[in-house]
Amino acid sequence: MGTLKHKGYSGTVEYSEEDNCLFGKVIGMNKNGITYEGKTVEELKADFESGIDLYLESCKERGVKPQKPYSGTLNIRIPSELHSQLALKAQMTGRSINAIIKDLLTSQQNLLNA
Repeated sequence: MGTLKHKGYSGTVEYSEEDNCLFGKVIGMNKNGITYEGKTVEELKADFESGIDLYLESCKERGVKPQKPYSGTLNIRIPSELHSQLALKAQMTGRSINAIIKDLLTSQQNLLNA
């Protein structure tokens, strides 16, 4: 599955054999679903970008802050021993647990881009 990107938003690229067209939806938009379609990649991309542009324009006209695909807040569950180790490391280095996890993820970003 491919992805499209426009103005900080990402969208899926899928194929419908039944309808013989490409289609997709903007990822991470739980409240405001943005979908698009096209017969060609160019049509799909144009509809994707148009959908995002129309959404942003509509938000501006209504004085509403556009929904971001992801808030930047992530709640994870980890074993208590690992949590304890992170807390100890944070205390010993004068940093927050969040800062340590962010640095670890940033240093491993190539794994996320694979």
